[in-house]
Amino acid sequence: MQTLLDVILPVFLVIGFGYVAVWRGVFPVAGIDGVMRFSQGFAIPCLLFQSIAKIDLSASFDPALLISFYTGAAICFALGILGARFLFNRDWEDCVAIGFCCLFSNSVLLGLPITERAYGSDALTGNFAIIAMHSPFCYGLGITVMEFVRNRGQSGLSLVRNVGNAMFHNPLVIGIIGGFMVNFSGFAIPSVIDDGLSLIVRAALPAALFALGGVLIQYKPEGDLKAIAMVCLIALLVHPAIVWMMGTRLDLPQDLFRSGVLTAAMAPGFNAYIFANMYGRARRVAASSVLIATVASVLTAWMWLTILQ
Repeated sequence: MQTLLDVILPVFLVIGFGYVAVWRGVFPVAGIDGVMRFSQGFAIPCLLFQSIAKIDLSASFDPALLISFYTGAAICFALGILGARFLFNRDWEDCVAIGFCCLFSNSVLLGLPITERAYGSDALTGNFAIIAMHSPFCYGLGITVMEFVRNRGQSGLSLVRNVGNAMFHNPLVIGIIGGFMVNFSGFAIPSVIDDGLSLIVRAALPAALFALGGVLIQYKPEGDLKAIAMVCLIALLVHPAIVWMMGTRLDLPQDLFRSGVLTAAMAPGFNAYIFANMYGRARRVAASSVLIATVASVLTAWMWLTILQ
């Protein structure tokens, strides 16, 4: 119970403030859109850029961590697609959008603050290693499969062009690539620039959590409830269980093991809805899954934290 009070509830209280502020009309929906654009398009990319530029890549990018997490993510993506197709008889484009909901954990808005509150800022090395690969891997996989399904018979060059355009217009991917470029170059960020980035970075997570609450009130729990339940089950229980089993088998260090399991246990991020909206597929299922899984993750994240102790 103490873990729930000290670690999880403060994060969801910030989300709740955003939800209630929009619900009661204290904060306008248009304002939430602006806060979300700031956090998603500027502050979080700055956070990722600064963190990856300074991270010790040799110590952080443990292959066992990335194999455990992303093997689990890919399996869950496949389970979501196959479940939507063969259990609920959705068409293939819908199946890919639903599979993406099972693939894309909310690694930044939920994974980072919950891990930091549970284990301290020094325990975020594994989180940043996962986040550095998260958007490129998930969007790369999701867009590639969706474009393949939508354009059967399309030339390989056209497929690569469509995937590349979608990837490199994503601010998170741009921030990650910029951070890697600085890290590999050995160039030290000038202190005046670093201080400016730090000011923006301090606002990233609180603003994003508040905006997430404001966005969630716009999502209505509509659509196929069985499909939504499947997404919640895969995202909140199956993915972290796979990471747990693989991390144990690969003998992951404790701090990386905790980061991998907790990040895998997070609800689908709103990028799941963005992906569904981008293609106009399974939008109600995606929106409802983000809302319901985010609420349910209060208890499931507590469960995983308790198990990890």
